[in-house]
Amino acid sequence: MTRPIFRVVVTAGLVALAACSTSAPPAPRASPPSTTAHLTTAPTATTAPAPTASAPTPTTPATTPAPTPAASDPVAATLRAMTLEQRVGQLLMVGGAATGVGRATRRAVTRHHVGNVMLTGRSSAGVAATARVSAGVRALATRSATGGVPPFIATDQEGGAVQVLRGNGFSKIPSGVVQGGWSPATLRRRAAQWGSELRAAGVDLDLAPVADTVTPGAADDNPPIGRFGRQLGSTPDDVGDHVLAFNAGLRAAGVAATVKHFPGLGRVRANTDVSSGVTDRTTTRRDPALAPFARAVDAGVPFVMMSTATYTQIDPRQPAAFSAVVIGRVLRDDLGFDGVVISDDLGSARQVASVPPGQRAVRFVAAGGDVVLTVDPDVLPAMQRALLARARSDPEFRAAVDAAATRVLTAKLRQGLLKPRS
Repeated sequence: MTRPIFRVVVTAGLVALAACSTSAPPAPRASPPSTTAHLTTAPTATTAPAPTASAPTPTTPATTPAPTPAASDPVAATLRAMTLEQRVGQLLMVGGAATGVGRATRRAVTRHHVGNVMLTGRSSAGVAATARVSAGVRALATRSATGGVPPFIATDQEGGAVQVLRGNGFSKIPSGVVQGGWSPATLRRRAAQWGSELRAAGVDLDLAPVADTVTPGAADDNPPIGRFGRQLGSTPDDVGDHVLAFNAGLRAAGVAATVKHFPGLGRVRANTDVSSGVTDRTTTRRDPALAPFARAVDAGVPFVMMSTATYTQIDPRQPAAFSAVVIGRVLRDDLGFDGVVISDDLGSARQVASVPPGQRAVRFVAAGGDVVLTVDPDVLPAMQRALLARARSDPEFRAAVDAAATRVLTAKLRQGLLKPRS
């Protein structure tokens, strides 16, 4: 696919890093790399309106076309057999303790038809114990609960301060800064090992790697990324090289990767998890800092996670996760991404706390998002009710739900989770 704005250099060595294994995740895009990067930073506007997290819900959902399966495709057959509640459930990912299948997780899957679970907190129980937790989660995905579709089981196995799963059988993963000091070939080998550990533990989706660029000397002023050493480099080129290596390693192990946090948290001065009004006044639609994301898209990354910060040079009216401009025009159109768009946490993040939980979910899907992530299971029922109510009353929103569910089911098919229906 030719992208109208982003044209990124991809050397033969990097193409090799991104090459697909014979496992289920999708292969890199087949289009040839372009020859010259044309990413420039536009002048900073001085009159942009103040951002707000409570902007009105878009009246017309973003019209991102879903993959079009053939009549015999298991995706189409599965979607047809699902109730609306089960389709909406595919658009939800709920946090559950990594140490065991708790009551909230059981209720989320069996009562609210949630189709995806993130293992959260910290566990030092090791691979074997985590595999039992994963098996317990998958056992909840019955025909009545999820249409028999297994969940994506995800976690944050990024490295450094962000590593949920530890203990016997899990490597101690160093920070992104350390990983960025390795050669891409070394990182690919290490990521393949980390991915094999996740696979053995029943985890098939890693909410990593970080594709945000933090410039030299700015780390201390960047609480969400730089202060924790999460960045894989200090230039878009270095970050992109290592993002591709991390993705390729996970793919070789049969684990899906998630690049985050689009369109980048490397320039913000506050953390969206614990602060409100987090705003990037620099990043533009043609910004060089978007190059690592663009290269990951070209390499076939299956998931992209949206930031909840506001980007005044792209859409000053609302956070990126609620913006049809950021999701639809920049990520989908400019970068050509046709995979699954997942939110950063919309359950507990202070950045979106002024928006009622149900409206957080509706606004994300209306903007073109696919999977609503809430680490806090307590707000999940309100999110599900709001999505159902909007889908029942608004045919265009229902079409957006079906399109998002199709993308999630397609990702599950490619991951080997979705089987032909009997």
